[in-house]
Amino acid sequence: MIISQQTQKLIQRYQAWQRGLEPAKQGTAVIHVDEVASKVAVFYEKIRGVIDWREEHLFRRAGIERILKRRLFLTKTGENLAESFVLELIRGGYFPNDRIEETKIQDVQRILDKYIFILQKSHAISGEKIKFQLYDWLLSLAACEVEEILEPNRRERALIEFMEESMREKIIAPAGMIDSEKNTQISIGVQQALFKLDKNTISYQLLKEKYPDWFNLPQLRLEEISQNIYSIWKTIEKDLTHPLAGKFYKILERYDTPYLILGDVLSVDPQKAQEMILNTGTLEGAIKETYSKRLHKLSSRLKKAAIFSTISIFLTKMVLAFIAEIPVDIYILHHQLNLQALGLSIIIPPFLMFAMVLSIKPPKKSNLEKVIMETTKIIFTTEKKDNYKIYTSKKRGFLLSAMIFIVYLITFFISFKFILWSMDKLSFGLMSKIIFIIFFSLIFFAGAKIRERAKELSVEEERGGLFSFLFDSFSLPFLRLGQWLSGQWTRFNIVMVMITALIDMPFHLFTELLEQWRYFIKEKKDEIR
Repeated sequence: MIISQQTQKLIQRYQAWQRGLEPAKQGTAVIHVDEVASKVAVFYEKIRGVIDWREEHLFRRAGIERILKRRLFLTKTGENLAESFVLELIRGGYFPNDRIEETKIQDVQRILDKYIFILQKSHAISGEKIKFQLYDWLLSLAACEVEEILEPNRRERALIEFMEESMREKIIAPAGMIDSEKNTQISIGVQQALFKLDKNTISYQLLKEKYPDWFNLPQLRLEEISQNIYSIWKTIEKDLTHPLAGKFYKILERYDTPYLILGDVLSVDPQKAQEMILNTGTLEGAIKETYSKRLHKLSSRLKKAAIFSTISIFLTKMVLAFIAEIPVDIYILHHQLNLQALGLSIIIPPFLMFAMVLSIKPPKKSNLEKVIMETTKIIFTTEKKDNYKIYTSKKRGFLLSAMIFIVYLITFFISFKFILWSMDKLSFGLMSKIIFIIFFSLIFFAGAKIRERAKELSVEEERGGLFSFLFDSFSLPFLRLGQWLSGQWTRFNIVMVMITALIDMPFHLFTELLEQWRYFIKEKKDEIR
């Protein structure tokens, strides 16, 4: 069997990634932060991460974006911002201490200057809401670029590009779809399927594909982009919301497992990867071992996701109970405080989350054999290529569409009516009902996402039974509501707004003062002879 050229190229890129992990050469100036101040800051960031829980792969990017927004709010111009910004990121544990070269500070400052220039020079856009959304989008891109500069994700990008190239040959697009459109949807789908990257991270990658010189834009090019940034933003948004995006993702998500497994196999020892692959018995053993490790890691990650997302919503629910539910029920609606109803409204959503997680079943044993077969197929050159066709949705007639809409309304009415009836029986107040439905929907949506993540290693097509069909039908209204609310939740989490306003800024000023005070003490001690 012959290793394909694509696989050989991937092995070379993994070898380059491994060489890049070596510490900086002796004598190279690296960024250092005080260990005591760092421990204090890391502890704070972990506590904050429990309250404002994000999935692991989004946690660092979200932290960079939050700190950047706070520091830009204080300085406005962003002049000489990079050093203090990078120091805070390292102090908070987002990047390793004594590993990042000092020259990276200049690169980060150049990134910040670029995005601030675009914000200042972009043509006037009507509507404050649109301006805020554009500002938010650009700063999320800046956070992505800062993360990439401080710790390049070479291994992940290599695997993404490997799968993209492979899938371009296998996926058959519908008639009328041009190659560039197809390739863009494959790129978006692969990033979502392999590493569950969010819209902002994918937007940044699409922007780099559109402008290969994005990191070092000539001044004239930068001015041109600044003037057209709104249309660039809308073009990327259009790509992300393509009518067939879901169909591309469904195929790519189903066949991403062999690529993940291959990536894990190569990561063990890239230098000896080619020799190991050519030994059939060794390769199969390596696939089985990495599959077992990833299955265990997936199980652990799902449990962590369930616990931390539940704690996050639980704590926010407690705060809302004290600042909204209880005051409104007692002082506005003049209802007597019902501790039983209040307790149930707090306990039921977390209980639902754990019930959903506990119902997740591991892949069948037959799945491993398929994973071995599919992984082998993407490694070696084969004469026969698999093809996956994208089918467009058939247009429904007016009568059929009307009937489906009516059925949806009926399931919507029954679902919400049942929940409202249950809350009436438990003597929930008006405000308690509203907040409970919000949290119930958020938990339902989060649970559904966790269940979807559980399919990460499955290449077998899932076939639902009657119970699954009924459950999906009547839970759809809550899923749709939860999906919309989750987007608002990350932006307007009331607990995090309070923490940011009252604690975040003073705390980081304290950690900087602590660091400088320790340096001052050290200097004075050094003066004593």
